Amino acid sequence: MDYILYFTLTLVMATLFSMGGAGAGIAMIPILNFLGIELNLAKMVGLFIGFTTTFTSSIMNFKRKVLDVKFALPLAITLLICAPIGAQLSKYVDKGVVKVLFALFLLTSATMMLFFKKKAKANLQTPFILAVTGIIIGLLSGLLGVGGGNMLLPILVLFGYEPKKVAITVSFVVPFSAFTSFLSYASFVQIDWILLSVTTIAAIMGGYIGNYLMHFKLTQTQIKKVIAIILYILAIKMLWHFI
Repeated sequence: MDYILYFTLTLVMATLFSMGGAGAGIAMIPILNFLGIELNLAKMVGLFIGFTTTFTSSIMNFKRKVLDVKFALPLAITLLICAPIGAQLSKYVDKGVVKVLFALFLLTSATMMLFFKKKAKANLQTPFILAVTGIIIGLLSGLLGVGGGNMLLPILVLFGYEPKKVAITVSFVVPFSAFTSFLSYASFVQIDWILLSVTTIAAIMGGYIGNYLMHFKLTQTQIKKVIAIILYILAIKMLWHFI
């Protein structure tokens, strides 16, 4: 019965989040943890959900030749290296600290979703800045068990990079960093293969359903408001234990 619940919740979250153009892993990690799943296992499941639902789009962007490889390379290399390092660091960081950081990440993501405007500013296009950004985001995303796209996209746009270019780049590099982080967690977390399977199937189904439904009734703005409210609720619930 528990797996039916996990499947249902993942299906609902994946459908909703895909309608808003976001990954459901960010919500499923705290939800699974609230339901009694150990935090690192929940993060591993969230990472694999994120990987499976975005891998296809990243390959398609590469094949369509819309990806600026020179721009993406510093981010891809640093994220691929640093995300699994961040995942390994999670073994040594107190889980209470990780939960507080994750809650703050949820609050930031929700706020960005509600108020962030994608406007390019002063252009800081240097490989060094991209590499440093990739190192920091890679370590944080690996520690928290998220793909890093929700952190990377607003930062790069604020740095002055063109939003469409950033979106294409992020959609390409994040699935690979998510997968290497997943493998890193798999090296020290006992995998629940049934949980991983049912949530992955539900996430893929939800992605297709959400992509179909996004063209009906609710606008992108309305959907993102709903998602932001869910993230706020999850963040507050996580922080409640530390107040």
